[in-house]
Amino acid sequence: MVKCTFCGIDIRPGTGEIFVYKTGKIANFCSKKCEKHVLKLKRKPQNMKWVKSSPASV
Repeated sequence: MVKCTFCGIDIRPGTGEIFVYKTGKIANFCSKKCEKHVLKLKRKPQNMKWVKSSPASV
């Protein structure tokens, strides 16, 4: 299973979204909430209380 780039939870097959940066780096998101925190608001998962684990930083 793929893990969410922001919050680190497992994403079930057929759900979630994939974002590909111009550099070729791939970011997987479980929800619009996680996607918005990374792409629009430029937040780090370490600063969020609701994030359970500390995934790889974006």
